[in-house]
Amino acid sequence: MLKTNVDKLVKLSVQGQITPPLRGGPYRVDREGVPFVLPGTGGITYNVKVGHSAFGWAGDHVEPGVSTAATIDERGSSKNQAYNTLACVGNEAVVISGDAKGAKGVVTGMHGGIEHVIMDFADEDLEKMVIEDKVLIKSFGQGLTLLDYPGITIRNLDPDLLLKLGIKEENGKLVVPVAGKVPARFMGSGLGSASTASGDYDITTTDQEEIKALGIDQLKFGDLVALEDSDNRFGRSYRRGAISVGIVVHSDCLLAGHGPGVTTLLTAIDGSLEVTVDPGANIGRILGIGCYR
Repeated sequence: MLKTNVDKLVKLSVQGQITPPLRGGPYRVDREGVPFVLPGTGGITYNVKVGHSAFGWAGDHVEPGVSTAATIDERGSSKNQAYNTLACVGNEAVVISGDAKGAKGVVTGMHGGIEHVIMDFADEDLEKMVIEDKVLIKSFGQGLTLLDYPGITIRNLDPDLLLKLGIKEENGKLVVPVAGKVPARFMGSGLGSASTASGDYDITTTDQEEIKALGIDQLKFGDLVALEDSDNRFGRSYRRGAISVGIVVHSDCLLAGHGPGVTTLLTAIDGSLEVTVDPGANIGRILGIGCYR
C-alpha cells in the first residue's frame, strides 16, 4: 500500500459551467498551410468519449465529454486559473442546475489555454445537459505526496485514482503501467510552461510517418502515457533521464506544434519512477467510464 499524506489534503469546492464552443474566426491554418473549418474545444461532445482513439476525428483539439470553465469570458482570470489548477483527474463532478441536476461524472483532464476542465458523464445525462449548466467539483489531490518516494512529484491526481492505477513497488522504485511511450522530441505546445499543476501540453504530430512507426497514433483518450526525458516537476522541460506520466485529454490537432494533449500526473528525475507498457492502462477501463460504461 502506497503511503501518502492523504489525511492532510484539503477537500475544497470549485464550481464551473458547461462552456460553449468559441472561435476567433471561421478558419484556422494547418501545419501544411491549408485552411480548415472543423469542430474543436468546448460544449458537450456526445459521440467522443474516454477510451476512443485520440486520432482520426474530423476535428481539432476535440475534448471528449463535457467541457467546463469557471467563467465563460476572461479565460485567463483568477477564477478560471483556480478552477483548472484545483480540479484533479478522478475527482467526482456533480451537476447542480438544470434538467440533469444530480448527475455524477468524473474529471478526466485539464486543457490549458482555453482553461477547460473536461468531464465524463453517462449518455442519458448528456442528453439532459445544456450550455451553462453548473457543475460542482470537490477538488481533492493537489498537494498529494508519496511519503516513501520523495523524488516523485504528483500533480492533478485524485488520491483514490492513484491507488487504482496498478502501480507496483520494485527494487525501491515505483513502476506505473502506461499505454505507450512518447520521446521528448515530440512534445510541443505548452513546453516551457512554468507550472504543470494546470492544463496540458501536446504531442506534436507533424511527422505522421514517425508517429505511426512508434505506435503513438494508437493512443486513446484517457490513456496513461510515459513522456521520456521530460521533467514536469516545476514546469515542462527536457531533461535527459527524467520521466513523466500523464493522461491523454484531447484529440489530435492540425496546427503546427500541436497534437493530443497530456495532463501531468507523476514525474521524477532521480530514477525512482519507471513504467511498464500495458495497452489497457486507461482511466476509462479503470473507472468504468467513457466507452467502458
